[in-house]
Amino acid sequence: MDFKEISDRIASMVSEIAESVVTVYTTVPEISFFFGPKVLHGAGSGFIARKGMVVTNAHVVARAKEINVVFSEGSSSRGKLRALDTMRDLALVEVDSDLPPLRMGDSDSVRIGELVFAVGSPLGLTGTSVSMGVISAVGRAIIDEASGIYLDDLLQTDAAINPGNSGGPIVNCGGEAVGVATAIVPFAQGIGFAIPINSVKRFLSMIEKYGRPIRAWIGVFVAPLNPNISQMYGIPQREGLIVVQVIPRSPAASKGIRPGDVIVEAAGRKLIKASDLRNALEDNYGSDCVNLKVYRDGSSFEVCVPLIVE
Repeated sequence: MDFKEISDRIASMVSEIAESVVTVYTTVPEISFFFGPKVLHGAGSGFIARKGMVVTNAHVVARAKEINVVFSEGSSSRGKLRALDTMRDLALVEVDSDLPPLRMGDSDSVRIGELVFAVGSPLGLTGTSVSMGVISAVGRAIIDEASGIYLDDLLQTDAAINPGNSGGPIVNCGGEAVGVATAIVPFAQGIGFAIPINSVKRFLSMIEKYGRPIRAWIGVFVAPLNPNISQMYGIPQREGLIVVQVIPRSPAASKGIRPGDVIVEAAGRKLIKASDLRNALEDNYGSDCVNLKVYRDGSSFEVCVPLIVE
């Protein structure tokens, strides 16, 4: 296959998925101390995930009084916020549209170096805009200390992501969404982050099952073990999650979990990625506590930690 054929296939793929990608415009009322009431206008991206349902970032629509969704062919629909999950930075917006949903892939199978495309509306410009790059890292975590939002298991890409791309899909060569653009690093060159699409699938599944997204937590921040960390701390385990921080007066703190502990299993599920722990906690929604297998100082123990569900 020559470069012309590759280019034609990419162009055809982008053309097919474009009708499922939307621009999200918002109006946010605000009161200024000096100038009184005013209206702020914002813009982001999104994609059709279910019939008449658009997925975007929570930070795009969280404070919006009005949401207007513009489709690729130029038509528009007033959007109604159906669900908001600020801790995943995901939102579901209901629209009047019969356009086809975008196919979702499997973000667990994404590999470093894989070619991907960021599709959306940079700078709030309507119409299809696409940038190309690779997955440059997986399993990244970022924290916004001002808001207290912690996003883990993120995909890192060098596909250009600009203001307005937030909420738009990161698509693989098969035309499947593998992530949702969520953040850029303003002081870095060519680094953007995306929420893995499997988190979006879980978000949608919880809404279908419970009527809203749920968040189950025990009060720990964790990081995946790797050979370097294991060697540094003298830990024989090669898989698990090392506890980086324990929130004071949280359920984990009350049960004696402390930084440096390695959580190997939760509710009988082996833990490899940070999202494995979150998923295990959410899957035990309705239980009084979740049983953890913990490694500390050369020995292991089990403890049942109470769940807090929000």
